[in-house]
Amino acid sequence: MSRIGKAPIPVPDGVDVALTGRRVTVRGPRGALTRGLPGEITLRQEDSVLVVERPDDQRHNRALHGLTRSLVNNMVLGVTSGFAKNLEIVGVGYRATARDPGSLELALGYSHPVRVEAPDGITFEVPSPTRVTVRGIDKELVGQVAANIRKTRKPEPYKGKGIRYAGEVVLRKAGKAAK
Repeated sequence: MSRIGKAPIPVPDGVDVALTGRRVTVRGPRGALTRGLPGEITLRQEDSVLVVERPDDQRHNRALHGLTRSLVNNMVLGVTSGFAKNLEIVGVGYRATARDPGSLELALGYSHPVRVEAPDGITFEVPSPTRVTVRGIDKELVGQVAANIRKTRKPEPYKGKGIRYAGEVVLRKAGKAAK
């Protein structure tokens, strides 16, 4: 039995869960998220908890059991508190500036500034020129947007310059050894 899948999902006050066929919709103070249920996995609501169930112990259903529970739990957490990813910019002259409410302009040592547009449901915060926070209610989308920003200038292993996640450790290589 999946230890993650069998754990019930608490539904806090102010969150409404609607089950229509194979789709689950979660509405809360920060917005609404919708997702389809994979395979033969079922979801039922008892009082203020959600329970994810699988029909049998086939390998495919066991794999989807914990995954579905985690995805639905992330939906509930997203509409109540939201998710954030913090990025750090390291390098002389590298900086970020918030332009319009949904866009970010990055100076990363290229001949041109790199402009990043936020998809629906994502906001950027720039508390300092070398820090960027990506916020939203969909955990997958927040992570993907942060990964796309990081991809514009990955941290390089010699000087460590580039965009990295807050707290990420970049392994450094030794430079050329002089004779």
